[in-house]
Amino acid sequence: MRPGHSRGMTLLGLDLEGQVIRPPAEAESLLLQVTLGCSHNRCAFCPAYKGKRFAFKDPERIRQALDHAADHLPELRRVFLCDGDALILPQNRLEAVLQDIRERLPWVTRVNAYANAKALGRKSDAELRRLQALGLTTVYLGLESGLDAVLADMGKWGNVDEHLRQAARAKKAGLRLSVTVLLGLAGSGGPGSAAEAHARATGRALSRMDPEQAAALALMVAPGTPLFNRQARGEFTPQDDAGLLQELGWLLEETNLTRGLFFSNHASNPLRLRLRLPRDKAAGLALVRAAREGSAPVVPLAYRRL
Repeated sequence: MRPGHSRGMTLLGLDLEGQVIRPPAEAESLLLQVTLGCSHNRCAFCPAYKGKRFAFKDPERIRQALDHAADHLPELRRVFLCDGDALILPQNRLEAVLQDIRERLPWVTRVNAYANAKALGRKSDAELRRLQALGLTTVYLGLESGLDAVLADMGKWGNVDEHLRQAARAKKAGLRLSVTVLLGLAGSGGPGSAAEAHARATGRALSRMDPEQAAALALMVAPGTPLFNRQARGEFTPQDDAGLLQELGWLLEETNLTRGLFFSNHASNPLRLRLRLPRDKAAGLALVRAAREGSAPVVPLAYRRL
């Protein structure tokens, strides 16, 4: 199911309120909304929750959604906890959700969630281990950039060291880690620019995190965001496709994972990659070079979206 607006019962989303987003890998997961919006909601580039006030979802509504899934979706194997930072829920409420999933949907094998650095930082090591023991499998962490200056400029919570620290804690607790970054977040520019510094520093930060999965998205400046207003005032110039492809190459050059997947398969990307690193790194860089030279096709802008 594509992310969108829904209320009431749908095939893979139950009692969803307002806009709901999920990672591409969660397309076949039950979308279980446990929070509304994002507790931070100040990132200049993010349009997802600008019209939604943050709140915890009523536990009774969550149980009703699970009961409906138990009755009608016995083939379901994966659950994704929404909204933007489900791990911000108090520990007792989050444990109750995971226990309810285990009791009502015993056939589910994987429960995943978005988790920003702030939410992870509010959990103790023991609490993170407890969540893993109750069935939480993968956390999606938005790093976005490996440069503190870019994170601060975009209103992102926490610096790079804080993201590295929380990623390490999640992995130590036995959670799988999926990290997203944003090409183009430093604006337009070629070799020697802030754009190159952003891409290379982000690749180095990914290498230090060494996640099981890393995903590079391409920045699309969305109406209604602070960044859109900055662009309208001439204060921010987005990268064009040539710049995004060059950033993808710089990022990939600096990214060294022990045995992780590297994606640029989000609908925003001009070039779709799915690589197993380190095995496919050279092949991936060759594809980026071919796309930059025009000998490999890129996705037309009309077919890209948030």
